[in-house]
Amino acid sequence: MKTAKLLFRVTGILWIIWGAVHILAGVMTMKGILSQDITSSVAGIADAIDRTSLELNYPKAAGAIIGQRGFNLFWIGLVTLICAFYIFRGNKIAIYLASLVGGLADLGYFIFMDLGGFVHFVPGTFMTIVSFSAICFGLFGLRQIHGERENENLQQIL
Repeated sequence: MKTAKLLFRVTGILWIIWGAVHILAGVMTMKGILSQDITSSVAGIADAIDRTSLELNYPKAAGAIIGQRGFNLFWIGLVTLICAFYIFRGNKIAIYLASLVGGLADLGYFIFMDLGGFVHFVPGTFMTIVSFSAICFGLFGLRQIHGERENENLQQIL
């Protein structure tokens, strides 16, 4: 049980870091859109691209789409951050919810941004590694508990 508890603590810490970074990214992205500085929002997302090549006269619809992305970053980060505190207690649903929300968000990021070569390793790719690690640690913790319960059931039967 101690191993599972440690795995859940590590998982929770990783989701706290990941969630906080994504809340901040969401706020910064929306701030750029709301202040009519779409270039800053795009440059903040695609940080490996030369900013001068991103200085365009963006249509308002493009700003709205990028603003929606910022909002999604915000709520995805918030959900995983809230889940992290329940993960500390070993809440199975929180582990699955954070893994689903954070994992799928980072899968899309990895496919379109990382593989596209539009982002630097830090913070982008590193955060993808953090979420993958959090998913693995959480699932290992659940497996540890499941294995211990099976052993207890076998001992009761014998």
